[in-house]
Amino acid sequence: MVRVKLGETVRLKVENRTERPLALHWHGVRNQNPMDGVGGVTQPPIQPGASFTYVFTPPDAGTFLIRPLVVGGSSEPSGRGIAGFLVVEEKAPPAVERDVPLLMQDWRLQDDSSLMPFGQALFAASNGRLGNMIAINGRPVPEMIAARPGSRLRLRLGNACNARATRIRFDGMKVYVAAVDGQPTDTFEPLRATLPFPPGTRYDLLLDLPAEADAKGSITALVGGGLVLASLVTQGEPVTGKRPPIAPIGDNKLLPAEVKLQNAVRRDITITGGATLDKEKPEAEPVFKGDPTRIWAVNGASGMAGVAPLFTVKRGQVVVLAIKNDTAFAQALHLHGHVFRLLHPLDDGWEPYWLDTFQLLEGRTARIAFLADNPGRWLLGSTVLERFDTGLWTSFEVT
Repeated sequence: MVRVKLGETVRLKVENRTERPLALHWHGVRNQNPMDGVGGVTQPPIQPGASFTYVFTPPDAGTFLIRPLVVGGSSEPSGRGIAGFLVVEEKAPPAVERDVPLLMQDWRLQDDSSLMPFGQALFAASNGRLGNMIAINGRPVPEMIAARPGSRLRLRLGNACNARATRIRFDGMKVYVAAVDGQPTDTFEPLRATLPFPPGTRYDLLLDLPAEADAKGSITALVGGGLVLASLVTQGEPVTGKRPPIAPIGDNKLLPAEVKLQNAVRRDITITGGATLDKEKPEAEPVFKGDPTRIWAVNGASGMAGVAPLFTVKRGQVVVLAIKNDTAFAQALHLHGHVFRLLHPLDDGWEPYWLDTFQLLEGRTARIAFLADNPGRWLLGSTVLERFDTGLWTSFEVT
């Protein structure tokens, strides 16, 4: 985890001692374009034996991800374990006894516990490289969290898996969402105590532990019959004294109070490609035939280095994208350099929080709106890295 205070500058030198080109994407940071970390688009990939220093000052406090992102070469470095958190602390953070990072990853292992080889086209064309061993903070689950009775905790959850989208459930405790994708929101309790958790998503949660000792709670991924990611238990002397109720952590004054849609630039985006499924035989394996390097397309074109941006807008313009998922699989998508509102189907409102990552179910269309206030060339791409490597991304330019 890289942790800085709001207003401090991140300086991180990457020395590439691997055998593959690298770049590190600061997922969710409304970054300066040359520091966004997309190898082959915003910077040349860091070649084996070379180095590159990222220098930027994050404009927003929040919880962000560090993920390898190189055109055509992201899945393997991520699948071998490169991932992290960037935590930008508020100038006046909420008072808590513990601030706990919980970064989920998974690995695809063979029977002898070695990594399964990379590059399977069928993985990329279907659900991605789903790991069969899930870890939190690089360790086998469950992560054990012990805190004093009556403690207030801040949990930072992030999904850095190559492909695994799940839902997470909170058992034995009442949690409040204080931020989504790093951006603060009015605190709310998750509906039915569960939250969607596709790759790239982050949540900041606040909770008060019970005042008695040996009270227990858990965070469970709804994988199979349920997999406990983290277990919480109260131990030691109780926390004394009164504290105020859990409240929002504060607005981000740099974001617009509303997104004015009247004069928005509107573009239609359609995602196609991938494997085919036999709807009459749901148990049958997906089938893919085609170019293994260009499995997916956005508006008919696979994302590749050197391809021109899909559209260009002037800085300060509101953009509305109608994104259609014309594939057989749910798609997790990430907007670089900006945050957006997920619009209601009739453009008569939007979800009450900012996002940079969301999941679009198969056969559905969603509309997102954002203020294009960050100059440069930015991506809209899959957070499932096998799909990203095989063409599921496009770009736009803000001038």
